[in-house]
Amino acid sequence: MKTCHCPALFVSAPGSNHGKTTVTAALARYHVDQGRKVRVFKTGPDFLDPMILERACGQPVYQLDLWLAGDTECRRLVHEAAQEADLILIEGVMGLYDGDPSSADLAEKLGVPVLAVIDAKGAAQTLGAIAYGLAGFRPGLPFAGFLANAVASARHAEMIMQGIPPGIPYWGGLPRDSRFVLPDRHLGLVQAEEISDLESRLSAAALSIASTRLARLPQSVAFTLPECGTLPQWLSGIRIGIARDAAFSFIYTANLDVLRSMGAILLFFSPLADAVLPDVDSLYLPGGYPELHLQSLQDNVAMKAALQMHSSQGKPIYAECGGMLYLLESITDKVGNCGKMTGILPGHAFMQDRLKGLGYQSAPMPGGVLRSHTFHHSRIETPLSPFAFGTRLYNTTEGEAIFRLGGVTASYLHCYFPSNPAAAAQLFLP
Repeated sequence: MKTCHCPALFVSAPGSNHGKTTVTAALARYHVDQGRKVRVFKTGPDFLDPMILERACGQPVYQLDLWLAGDTECRRLVHEAAQEADLILIEGVMGLYDGDPSSADLAEKLGVPVLAVIDAKGAAQTLGAIAYGLAGFRPGLPFAGFLANAVASARHAEMIMQGIPPGIPYWGGLPRDSRFVLPDRHLGLVQAEEISDLESRLSAAALSIASTRLARLPQSVAFTLPECGTLPQWLSGIRIGIARDAAFSFIYTANLDVLRSMGAILLFFSPLADAVLPDVDSLYLPGGYPELHLQSLQDNVAMKAALQMHSSQGKPIYAECGGMLYLLESITDKVGNCGKMTGILPGHAFMQDRLKGLGYQSAPMPGGVLRSHTFHHSRIETPLSPFAFGTRLYNTTEGEAIFRLGGVTASYLHCYFPSNPAAAAQLFLP
């Protein structure tokens, strides 16, 4: 087995909203500014945090998910990064021990030391107790120490340090500063391209890293390449058109890699801005925020006609979540604004105030089972009968419906193609 070494750190927290993404992005940008090549990964199925992290490091950001991708694929991805990077950062998901598998499970499997980011608002000496609990909860977990986030003053910093127990390394604190804050909305952070002052936010946060121990590279970690095979050319020469713009952006980079590895030619287009489709055999409509662009999608009559023509010819269309909503007759947002969509699938979508779907599911697609995740704030009304339903990982209630009509396969599920490349290929074969 091939082994290479690279400084690495796993950024986690006691829970959500402690500032993991801000700290990871600031740390990445700081070291990039020092002339280092930084590779960043995000734990779990999230789409939005990686957009911020990509801007911070200037490199593709992949998800590391032990259930979606599996242990072998996670190890392959970090080994590949370690061959070229001066620093590897992995941002955790939720709290360190939340979920099954958890961030702690991934950190332990990869042997990457954990840095706990702890929000200091409303606490002081207690941060040491929280860090002590995180460090000792699982014996053997590599624990690098903790960083205080949102420190209010020099006196606040002194109080935090008073509570640090022996043996718990303290990496310093980042100040409470509105310039660091990353805006959010109903599915998580606002997309990177929509934050007009993102560069100044990243720069300001990166400057604060210089006064902490994070300014130094962490210890090196050994990453070993697992045994990996090559993919058959199931999609050799197949031209796949992929929607990609502010309305349709929830797509795993690993999915694109798998399609290319199977021989597909990927061509990108914008349902918001383009009037015609590229010359393609199949279409991939990923999720995103079509509900925020109702007027533009409705008014782009030429694109809707092009999609309708593609569908009428029986050519494959694979649509996930927001991509599926775009194929319906209409989408109505939370305040009652309604936009006419393509009408390729019968039915209507309605945005909701509350989360309507969340969690891992196995998706029985026509070519086999793909591992997937769902996360949405809408419901649909359609006369279509589902082709199948997803199987939830953690309970036995009915999963998301999967619809098939002509060449269309559509669902709320976001599928991870590396989990079953053969099944993924079948979605795009004419």
